[in-house]
Amino acid sequence: MKKKTGQVPDFPKETKSFTADQKAVWVGTGKKVYLTIDAGGPLIEVDLMLKSLKENGVKANFFISGNNIKLNPDYLKRVVADGHFVANHTMTHKDFNELSDDQIRKEITDFEALYKKLTGKEVEKYFRFPYGHYNMHNLSLVSSMGYTSVFWSTAMRDWEPRENGAEDPYNDIMNNLHDGNIILMHQGSLENMQALARICKEIKKRGYEFALVNDLQPKK
Repeated sequence: MKKKTGQVPDFPKETKSFTADQKAVWVGTGKKVYLTIDAGGPLIEVDLMLKSLKENGVKANFFISGNNIKLNPDYLKRVVADGHFVANHTMTHKDFNELSDDQIRKEITDFEALYKKLTGKEVEKYFRFPYGHYNMHNLSLVSSMGYTSVFWSTAMRDWEPRENGAEDPYNDIMNNLHDGNIILMHQGSLENMQALARICKEIKKRGYEFALVNDLQPKK
């Protein structure tokens, strides 16, 4: 539900009905941009991604599924070593709307255990639903486990090949840039990785600072 460049978009009506115990964020405030990178699918162009972020002095927020970490522990270690923020994206990236409460809890706690095993630290309590699929019950359940669910204010159809290559993610983001922008991109998109350095440079050029999602507070 985009508006003109610089204007915060509209959000689904149900966000207005979230209660204080349904902890969720979908946009911030001020001249900040929250770059969130979902890694529940293929891990492609990792070197290019990390190089693009490092050379532009950008810290990003990674929502990584546990099955990816299990198969690629060095990926997690490199992301953490570069100072990026890592959050819980479940163990196996299943649709929560198709799981029982016990299965949901296991998805979250299995990720926590794996993260601690590999890093020696507790994962911070920020979470993203696989595929963005949730319902009010599941939002409350995740919140009861201490997690703030992170949604977004800019997203793209980047799980599909882009017609105009790296121009498409660049234009999608720059044409919707706004204060407190939470940008969702998927690491499995080649075009995203190719556009990333240019996106970072242009966002900074427009006067925004990159921030981590742990400075966002759920709506009261």
